[in-house]
Amino acid sequence: MLKRILGIVRKEFIHVLRDKRLRMVLITPPLIQLIILGYAIDMDVHQARMAVLDRDRTPLSRSLVTEVASTGKLRVVKRVSRGSEGLALLDEGKAHMFLEIPSGFMKRISRGEQVPIQVLLDGTDATFAGLMAQQLKGSLARFAENLGGFEPKPLLRLEARGLFNTNFKSRNFFVPGIIALIVMIITLMLTAMAVVREKELGTLEQLMVSPVTPVEVLMGKTVPFSIIAFGEVAFVTTVAVFLFRIPIKGSLTLLFVATGLYLLSCLGAGLLISAISRTQQQAMMSTFLFILPAILLSGFAFPIYNMPSWIQILTYLDPLRYFLVMIRGIFMKGVGAAVLWPQMVGLLALGLVTFGAGIIGFRKGLE
Repeated sequence: MLKRILGIVRKEFIHVLRDKRLRMVLITPPLIQLIILGYAIDMDVHQARMAVLDRDRTPLSRSLVTEVASTGKLRVVKRVSRGSEGLALLDEGKAHMFLEIPSGFMKRISRGEQVPIQVLLDGTDATFAGLMAQQLKGSLARFAENLGGFEPKPLLRLEARGLFNTNFKSRNFFVPGIIALIVMIITLMLTAMAVVREKELGTLEQLMVSPVTPVEVLMGKTVPFSIIAFGEVAFVTTVAVFLFRIPIKGSLTLLFVATGLYLLSCLGAGLLISAISRTQQQAMMSTFLFILPAILLSGFAFPIYNMPSWIQILTYLDPLRYFLVMIRGIFMKGVGAAVLWPQMVGLLALGLVTFGAGIIGFRKGLE
């Protein structure tokens, strides 16, 4: 019995190692994912963008800013002259935190008084907002400890407040992102599997010899999935608002416009997967290999600014990256097209390229 089992095991190993496609599946995708995701997943704070309003403008206040930025964890992107400028940077996502040093800072330090340091945090991602606050608190403690010639020893008190997610609820950050994931998974799976199923059954060839044109076949395949995706967005948004109490501060119209732009890329990717897949199993595996890196490189769970620069460049090819910024901006910040237009343009360009490539792949698959 054992000899027969070992014979079958040997046969299977030989089959796997001789099959070029299986060797590629066993080696190439895991290696690529390990390299990319190993660099992308980082829960530490690196180069978080900080705006600074120095109302004191003294050597001591400037040395405080230098101390805060000296670790490399927090990076000063702009020194503003008014509080409204710092708030605008937070709204637009150009800064993750806004540090304000009060006037009279140096005088109060010289008298040994306790000095409050105010910071506003982008609270959309509660986890990283907390990490940034802890990093800043440590920098302030080191600065106070290193002050010499001041008796009694002054104390800096951090007054941190979160914007857009005042209670720092992780649910408010992740639930809008789940909507984006649902749209991607549904449209990719349905589009890829539907076309490949037609191939396996041989009904795609029957469609081609009918009066229906390839464009009409393509529209007939993608329109139903687009309608389903819009319905899913409406349904999940309703559940998020009424069941999970997730506030939606922006425009629902803009949300559906963004969804339409996002669908171009998702449907195009589904068509590409269907073009390279011969069976539904291959389509399923290809969809999985696409979705996992797309999620981890999108900023869904790990901030993109934490990733190495070459990984950050790759994220611009990920449609989920753009849609997450838009859907979280609409839900949590209430921003409109005036702020989100760069993501809209980027998503439109990527969608046109992806959907165009999907159409070409679909047409070639028919030939």
